[in-house]
Amino acid sequence: MKFCKAELGVRGAKATLSILALMLMAGAADAQQLPHSLRDALLGHRGAGEARRVAAPPVARYVSETGGTFVFDKAAPQPLIKFDNSTEVWVLSPQPASRGDVIYRNDLGEPVLRVTKLGGVILFTDDAPMGAAVALSGRASSIQPPAVLSVAALFQRLVIAANRASRAAQRQIEFATLEDARPETSVLIADSAIVTAEAFEQAARKGDRSILSKVGRVLLTEGRKPSAQVKDGSLIVTYAPGQGLAGRPSSKRIIKVMDR
Repeated sequence: MKFCKAELGVRGAKATLSILALMLMAGAADAQQLPHSLRDALLGHRGAGEARRVAAPPVARYVSETGGTFVFDKAAPQPLIKFDNSTEVWVLSPQPASRGDVIYRNDLGEPVLRVTKLGGVILFTDDAPMGAAVALSGRASSIQPPAVLSVAALFQRLVIAANRASRAAQRQIEFATLEDARPETSVLIADSAIVTAEAFEQAARKGDRSILSKVGRVLLTEGRKPSAQVKDGSLIVTYAPGQGLAGRPSSKRIIKVMDR
């Protein structure tokens, strides 16, 4: 609507200011009615009365508006995230985004977290591909793995991984290493087995048992870069020492390979 200056006058100006005031009051009321987690994630603060946002700890627990909880570890050499309902630790790669935000992606390049310039956090999952608001819950313990595993601990984790994969496939799945484990590769071998078992379980939960029928055993082998392939009935998972947990493929990458 356009107003002529000559016709507006003092009374018209007062009416316009009153309308603007009502609009601002309504906007403030709507913001106050938003759930704290959603308002904090989108606006980056707890409310209009809080002058400064408390910075999140380097290792912190978060709660999604969809109910999921996870630990985000920025104190690690590589950013890590672990969901409470999974044994897998995901390695994330930060990437600058618009408006000063940072997007953290997995090894397939998919967005997992978006941290806004103001400190808000958005979580992306298969169930919430457009993003779900997240609220800071508090401090958490580091999810970085130990530097070295004993031979007994490594063997135990391989057995556990084989049992998990076998239950998911509803038949015996053998896990074997093609190279002897060394102290510097022990953790990476164990974690490669864990994410492989996670991939089997995820495929079973989604009803994708046909892709599990292609695999009779899992072979863990050392290489220059992390990868996975299915060959002659074997799932070959390659781990690359010296790259931390980024030196093995994620469960999503393994599922993608098995589904080809």
